Amino acid sequence: MTIELDSDQPGLQEQTVTILRELALAGKLGPGQIVVIGTSTSEVAGQKIGTSGAVNVAQQLLAGIREVQQEFGFDPVFQCCEHLNRALVMERSLLTRLGLTEVGAVPVPKAGGSMASAAYRSLSDPCLAEHVQAHAGVDIGETMIGMHLRHVAVPFRTTLRYIGEARVTTALTRPKLIGGERAVYQMEEQPDSTFCD
Repeated sequence: MTIELDSDQPGLQEQTVTILRELALAGKLGPGQIVVIGTSTSEVAGQKIGTSGAVNVAQQLLAGIREVQQEFGFDPVFQCCEHLNRALVMERSLLTRLGLTEVGAVPVPKAGGSMASAAYRSLSDPCLAEHVQAHAGVDIGETMIGMHLRHVAVPFRTTLRYIGEARVTTALTRPKLIGGERAVYQMEEQPDSTFCD
């Protein structure tokens, strides 16, 4: 399936680059950090999620993701659809580095989704992980990536809100703030001299 864009509208790859680059800059994403990508190529093409997956659409989005990944150095992981329990496509070296639980399947467009299928075939040593706690995420077409974000997720609004016809939601995460009324969250020049015993 090929989607038609207005001649003055950027292509799918360029839209993806714009959104992901803004997220990477805002979150200071770099080496050692993980970005979860959830994608409905059906929604990108203006169809209902799960009905019209398109590998050629996925490849355009994947090219944009790779462009920004090479610029910033983060590790993208790709969420499968519900038929593979939203498992994540990633390089085996990342799974090993993070000590994640591997699950067995090979994503295909009808079970995993077009994006997960295209990503799996683009990796040098692909595998699936059951779960991850990503530092940031891009949800293209309302695929529900929240289960793979670290606590605490914070919505981030990019200047572009759509890729093709799919609504895009992005999020960054931050550490949980601990403590109570005495807790300090910013480094001060001179710490308070009162002590807690």
